[in-house]
Amino acid sequence: MTDIVSHSGYVALIGRPNAGKSTLLNRIVGEKIAAVSNKPQTTRHEIKGIYTSERGQAVFIDTPGVHKPGHLLNRRMMAAVNDALLSVDLVVLMRDASVSTGNGDRFVLEMVKRSAKPAILVLNKIDKIKKKAELLPLIELYRTEYEFQEVIPVSALKDEAVDVLLDLIIEHLPSGSPLFEGDELTDQSMRTIAAEMVREKILQNTGEEIPYVTAVVTERWDETDPERPNIYCAIYVERESQKGIIIGKGGVKLKKIGTEARADIESLLGRQVNLQLFVKVVEDWRNSESRLDEIGVRSRSGK
Repeated sequence: MTDIVSHSGYVALIGRPNAGKSTLLNRIVGEKIAAVSNKPQTTRHEIKGIYTSERGQAVFIDTPGVHKPGHLLNRRMMAAVNDALLSVDLVVLMRDASVSTGNGDRFVLEMVKRSAKPAILVLNKIDKIKKKAELLPLIELYRTEYEFQEVIPVSALKDEAVDVLLDLIIEHLPSGSPLFEGDELTDQSMRTIAAEMVREKILQNTGEEIPYVTAVVTERWDETDPERPNIYCAIYVERESQKGIIIGKGGVKLKKIGTEARADIESLLGRQVNLQLFVKVVEDWRNSESRLDEIGVRSRSGK
């Protein structure tokens, strides 16, 4: 009987906004550690998720969706993508297979080509495609552009072929011992995850403009009562009018955001929490070095 070779390494999830990277990461680790919404630029900083099996361990880096930089926030997000590409052992290029190829998709592909790293192409959202033969021209397009180790259609949302993808990822990682303990799911602190859960509910409960001008930071985590910790999260907006939208008439919207976020946090912790939300007007926080440092949006170079 041949011994099973153990593999381990870092894997970058890269793709356009809404490609499904965070949905896949949450599916892989079995817990919600990354905010998910149908709005672009949901992920703002790299989030590590850890998958461990008998064959090895993959440390996934969920990167921000590739987009045109504008504010300092966006420039740092794109720096995080480039940093990830430089440091990982394997790149997973995620592509929404249900939409036509655009300039953004070509730009992401060029980033992967410049990295010259081993890469797997994941064609996501196949649950939206009735005839799977429609994938063939897309596969051919990418095959002619780069030598992908594997091309695999999946549905992260419906959990279709995700187990096959994980086996292939482990197979293409270097031989080596695990990088983290087997029961670890992420390197994110609970303070960071709590803030992400609040921001996810803002994304889901507000219109098009608000998600881009909001940030959430956990200012205090009080464990005086270990059975029900008090969590205090500040929501940043840039104008007083935006504060009113977040709070809603009679505070209804802020209460709904808090109730939904608390349910997710309690599910992850396995205990009740008291979640307090505060909305603060911080003008031009997206161009503030110190504010971006505070919410954890930075490249490894710190810029």
